[in-house]
Amino acid sequence: MKIYLKYNYKVVCETLVREQLEKFNIPWSAINSSEFEILDGLPEETKFSLIQSLKNYGITVLDDQKETLVDRIKNTIDEMLNDENARHLKVSSYLSDKLDYTYSYLSSVFSENTYSSIENYLILRKVDLVKELLQEGNLNLTEIAYRLNYSSVSHLSGQFKKTTGLTPSSFQRIMKRKKSLNAYIDKTIKLVDEQ
Repeated sequence: MKIYLKYNYKVVCETLVREQLEKFNIPWSAINSSEFEILDGLPEETKFSLIQSLKNYGITVLDDQKETLVDRIKNTIDEMLNDENARHLKVSSYLSDKLDYTYSYLSSVFSENTYSSIENYLILRKVDLVKELLQEGNLNLTEIAYRLNYSSVSHLSGQFKKTTGLTPSSFQRIMKRKKSLNAYIDKTIKLVDEQ
């Protein structure tokens, strides 16, 4: 039997960090989803243990303030794309309001640290969401374009093809074939196991 999972990475990460802070008896308060303030002095040994423990879950503690800001920009964009009401806002205004910096400063720090623009990151994240929604199969392209605030289906299709090299319908066909092939393989393995 297979079960399919969908993760809310933000909740998973926050929960893991909170559990690790509590495990090491570190008093803390949450500033936002990716920033925690340590309330008392933290001995180097405990800090090292916490960093190593978080690393086991793929969570990195950032020391560089600009790296931290880039990570906050990425998380804020993800939050925006997952919030039905915020998706239709201007990215520049949304980021400035949420992070308390001018958009030009945020854009400059992002580009300097990632060698890419916020706009390119936004396009990549939107294409990732389009892939997820296509695989779920509950929405057609028009509904997906509306949900993710594309001006038209052709705009969505153009960005998708430019980013992935495939049209959305080609991607969907490939994923259906892959799913069918996996189901066939699972069925064959089950028959072999039963013999």
